[in-house]
Amino acid sequence: MMRFLPFCLFFFLSIHVSAQVTFSGSIQSDMMLPQNDDKIGAEKKEDFLTNTYIDLRAQHKYFEAGARLEYMEHPLPGFENDFKGWGVPHFYVKGKLEKAELTLGTFYEQFGSGFILRTYEERSLGIDNSLLGGRLVVKPVKGVTLKALGGKQRRYWEWNKAFISGADAELSLDEWIPSMQQHDTRLSFGFSWVNKHENPDEDVTTTRKFPLPNGYTLSTMKVVQPRYVNAWDARVNLNHGAWNVLAEYAQKTADPSYDNGYIYRKGNTAMLSTSYSKKGLSVLVQAKRSENMASRSQRKMKLTSSFINHLPAFTQDHTYALAALYPYATQLADGEWAYQTEVGYNFKRKTALGGKYGMNLKVNYSYVRAIDRQWEGGLNPVSLSNSNMQLAGTEGYHSKFFKWGDATYYQDLNVQLSRKFSKAFKLNLMYMNQRYNKTVIEGEGGMIHSDIYVADGKYQFAPKTTLRAEAQYLCTRQDQGDWAFGLLELSLVPHWMFTVSDMWNCGGAETHYYQSSVTFNTGAHRLQLGYGRTRAGYNCSGGVCRWIPASKGFTLSYNYNF
Repeated sequence: MMRFLPFCLFFFLSIHVSAQVTFSGSIQSDMMLPQNDDKIGAEKKEDFLTNTYIDLRAQHKYFEAGARLEYMEHPLPGFENDFKGWGVPHFYVKGKLEKAELTLGTFYEQFGSGFILRTYEERSLGIDNSLLGGRLVVKPVKGVTLKALGGKQRRYWEWNKAFISGADAELSLDEWIPSMQQHDTRLSFGFSWVNKHENPDEDVTTTRKFPLPNGYTLSTMKVVQPRYVNAWDARVNLNHGAWNVLAEYAQKTADPSYDNGYIYRKGNTAMLSTSYSKKGLSVLVQAKRSENMASRSQRKMKLTSSFINHLPAFTQDHTYALAALYPYATQLADGEWAYQTEVGYNFKRKTALGGKYGMNLKVNYSYVRAIDRQWEGGLNPVSLSNSNMQLAGTEGYHSKFFKWGDATYYQDLNVQLSRKFSKAFKLNLMYMNQRYNKTVIEGEGGMIHSDIYVADGKYQFAPKTTLRAEAQYLCTRQDQGDWAFGLLELSLVPHWMFTVSDMWNCGGAETHYYQSSVTFNTGAHRLQLGYGRTRAGYNCSGGVCRWIPASKGFTLSYNYNF
C-alpha cells in the first residue's frame, strides 16, 4: 500500500514557511448507497461505497510540489477488484529554471501522439498509469525541446517491476526562420525512443510437433523472452494558414506477451492526419494502420492494466446515451486499419438554409477494418490459448501493409444538424448508422447493425431559466433489440439543475434504466444527489474501455476546487 500521507503533510508544512508560494487543490468524492435489483443484475455488496480524491499543489517561481490522496477502501461498482484500498499514489517535486525543469516522484508524459508512450489519469475508466522516477525537460535554444525520463509504472496500488526509460526531441523550425512566421507557416519535427527492461517470465511454454518415422512426437519448450524491448517514433507536423498535416510512424521490437500470444513479430503504427479550417468550414481526414502495438510494463497483464502506450481510436466519442451504447475499443494487439473523415459547414444567417440565426451541419464517417494476416503454417488461432499452443515462439503471421483483412470491426456514419429557430429555442438533430463487431470488441455477439435517431431541444424561458429535452431511439435486430431514451433537464442559473431520464430496452427485456438528480453549484463547490439504475456495459474514452457492472441506488457527488 502506498500510504505516504505523513511524508506529504510534512512536506507541505515545510513549504508553508516559504514566501511567494501559492496553494491550490481539489476534492472529488463520488458516493453511493447501493441496492439489490434482480431485474438488472445489480448486487449490493456493501452499505456504502465511495471513490474519493484529494489533490494538493504548491507553486513557486522556482519549484512546484504536489500530492494526491485516494480513498477507495469501499470502491464504486467496477473498481472492486483493482482499486480497493487507500493511499497517496501520486506525489512529486519539480524544480524549474529558465531553460530546464526536473521532476522527481510520479508524473505523466506523452511522446507525440502516444504511440510508444502515454501515461495519464482517467478516473472514469479507472486508469492511472503514471511513472515513478524522474523526468528532465531542457530547452537549450529557441525552438528545441529535449526530454529524458525513467521510472516504474503504477498498476493500481503497486508499481510494476519493469523499468521504463525514454527520450524525446522536438524541433520547431519556424522559430528559426522568421519568414515562415510571416507567411503563417509552422513546421515541427519530433523523434522519440522508449525502452522497457523486464525480466522474462519463467512459466511461458509452447508445444511443438516433431516428425518421427512412424508418426510424430510432442515436445514442450520454454518461450524465451527478451529483457529489453525498444520502440521509436518519428513525426512531422506542418501548419500553413487553414491547413494542418500530421504524419507519424512508430515501431517497436519483438515483445512476446499475453496480448499477442507470445509471438516475436515486431509492431508498428503509421498515421496521416489532414485538416482544414476556416470561418464556416472545417474538414478532417485521417488514416491509421497499426499491428501488434500492445505495449505493457508487465507482459502477462490483460484488460486495461499496465499499458505504456495509447493509440487513438479514430472514431467519434459520442455523448448521447444511445449513440454511446456500442463504443469502439482500439485493437492494439490484433491491429487495424482505421479511417475517419468529418466535414462541418455553417450556413450563414439570413439565407434560405441558414434562416434568421444560421445553421450548422456536420457529417462524420469512421471505418475500422482488420489488417491482412497470413498465419504461419496456415493456422488461424481463434483464441489466445490456441495461439499460445500453436504459434508462441514464432513470428506468428505475415502481413501486407496495404491489404485489408476479412473482418470489419466498426463503422459509424452520423449526420448532425444544429439550428437556432428563435432567441429562446435551439434544436439539434442527429442520425447515426452503426456497425459494431461485438465478437471482436467484446469476445462474442456477432455484428450489430443499428440506426440511431436523436432530437435535442433547448428552450430559454427567462435569462436564468432553461429547459432541455432529449428524445433518442436505437433500432436493431441484433443483440438486445431496440432502445428508447428520454431526458428532461431544468437549469436555474447559477445554482440549480434538475434532471430526470429513462433508458428503456423496449425491444428486448423491457427493462427501464431510470435516473434522477439534483445539482447545486455555489462558488467553487458542486454537489449532486441522484437515484436510479445504471446499465451494465462498457465505458469508453478515446478507444480505451472499461467494463462497468449494473448498479442501483442513491448517489452523492461533491467537487471543490480551491
